[in-house]
Amino acid sequence: MPLTRATEQSLPATSLKRKLRLRELVIQAVLFLCGLFSIFVTVGIIYELGKESMLFFGRTQWERTNKPIVAAISANDVQFDVSNIGATASPGEVIRLDDELLMLTAVEGSTYFVERGFRDSVAVPHAAETIIYRGVNPSVWEFLTGTSWAPHAGQFGVLPLLNATLMVSGIAILVALPLGLAAAIYLSEYASPKARNTLKPILEVLAGVPTVVYGYFALTFMTPFLRSIFGQDTVQIYNTASAGIVIGILILPLVSTISEDALNAVPRSLREAAYGLGATRLETAVRIVLPAAFSGIAAAVIIAISRAIGETMVVALAAGAGPAFTFNPFQAAETMTGHIVRISGGDLSYDSLDYNSIFAIGLMLFVMTLALNIFSQYIVRRFREVYE
Repeated sequence: MPLTRATEQSLPATSLKRKLRLRELVIQAVLFLCGLFSIFVTVGIIYELGKESMLFFGRTQWERTNKPIVAAISANDVQFDVSNIGATASPGEVIRLDDELLMLTAVEGSTYFVERGFRDSVAVPHAAETIIYRGVNPSVWEFLTGTSWAPHAGQFGVLPLLNATLMVSGIAILVALPLGLAAAIYLSEYASPKARNTLKPILEVLAGVPTVVYGYFALTFMTPFLRSIFGQDTVQIYNTASAGIVIGILILPLVSTISEDALNAVPRSLREAAYGLGATRLETAVRIVLPAAFSGIAAAVIIAISRAIGETMVVALAAGAGPAFTFNPFQAAETMTGHIVRISGGDLSYDSLDYNSIFAIGLMLFVMTLALNIFSQYIVRRFREVYE
């Protein structure tokens, strides 16, 4: 029945304005705070790493020489005898006795000639057996290009640690990429629903195994296995090859799961079109589905590399415990994460040379993983396929 004017005027006015719902506002606020918290944590990590790294590069670090003075000296003495043990400083270097800084002007045998109260420090008496500290100034250029890492000896080249890290990560991705991609293709293109529901959880169990277990697996199984193949004289007990292979097994579920998701996202119509043209299942998977899912697979590989670079326990147990600039995967070499674990587990004093060096290495690790993630985002945007 048509509405009359009187009936229309009696109906309540309908508001088209959006009504505020308290529940939705609370959920939106909680999600916003979660995102803000994530950003805050990331900024905090960058701040702490940057601040402590500036302490490493931006000021003089003090290296313990283990060389004490023989006899007590007064505040006016400009020469004193030192013990024969420990590292010897050179003329022109700044040394420290307790809180006083001294400029070493000459060295004659076991006698040091110094300028007292250097850099506005106060010249004070010092007791016998006071340990001499030598001042060192690490530079960013030496840090990035040096081939020897021994901060306690004034050598600050991070290349041995970086080289071992890249070797282990490279071996790991050589193991994880073909195996993980093959597993993803099988689960996506060949496996029946029942087989997929059975095999996929079993594969993903590998991601839940504690990394310390992988470390002992590398040390007690993979290393003896490699030594039985290549010989005990060729493969050392600690080596980057066994660590890299086991890390490859560790990141295999990451590659397979993300790659399978990318393969499943390819429309079914592309597969059916390939089958209609006479392509086999393998040809369809390799020539049609894989190229269409390239951006997702590339992202999976880059994320897996980041995971391999940041792995700690496996390399700490199986790769080696000393920096070595070598390209031989069967020799021991210490990675950046392994080095951080080793020296931070000792008796490190705050603001010491070794303590500050940890943050410089950590900052480099952060920059490496950040660069990989930025590159991953570029790959996804550059090669993403959009289907309608």
